[in-house]
Amino acid sequence: MRVVILIPARYGSSRFPGKPLALIAGRPLIAWVYHRAQQVAGVDGLWVATDDRRILQCVEGFGGRAVMTRGDHLSGSDRLAEAAELLGLQEEDIIVNLQGDQVVFPPELVNRLITLLKEQEGAVMATPVRRLLDLESAADPNVVKVVFDQEGRALYFSRSLLPYWRDGGRPFFFKHIGLYVYRLGFLQKFVTLPPGRWETAEKLEQLRALEYGFPIHLVETEEDTLEVDTPADAARAEKWLQVWG
Repeated sequence: MRVVILIPARYGSSRFPGKPLALIAGRPLIAWVYHRAQQVAGVDGLWVATDDRRILQCVEGFGGRAVMTRGDHLSGSDRLAEAAELLGLQEEDIIVNLQGDQVVFPPELVNRLITLLKEQEGAVMATPVRRLLDLESAADPNVVKVVFDQEGRALYFSRSLLPYWRDGGRPFFFKHIGLYVYRLGFLQKFVTLPPGRWETAEKLEQLRALEYGFPIHLVETEEDTLEVDTPADAARAEKWLQVWG
């Protein structure tokens, strides 16, 4: 069993074209992600999976490794499944899907997700969550909420407030952090499945796994990630990185 980090990075973002190459504190965004990924312990390989030769050349230019994938993939999961095939990975291998715009994330959190899959034979997919007390943030549809069972397996993800606290009190929620670890055999099956009803409604790809009966195991963390979706996010990330690096 190998553990491999794959970072999907496409050039044609609708909100931020060329985002992986955008300079943040003097370095391309993809370089920040790649170098932080190198801090994850016990990993057997690390590659960027991209559809653009400019990104490939950028990664190789700072000493990283990248693999070219097709340009017609609809999601990062599809891109990673192709990359895993190109790299000759096996069904039992563990794949870390680290978003190409996740400039800040806790490396030890990735290790916790990897450990969960190694230790729980029936686990095929794991992702982190963080307790959220701020009602205003929880009401933001861009902040995905999740509820889960007593064993820490996801029941549902939503852009809506979830759950609804009917009796008031001090409501709290769990924010989903978009970082995934899979068994490759599951990922290969997952990308062959058509989008489900709730995935289509919420535009949340992880709901496809639940709709087809695959468990998603959750790991709770007190830490958060910093992602770049727009040029304004890049400016905020630059200020953070200049202080904290």
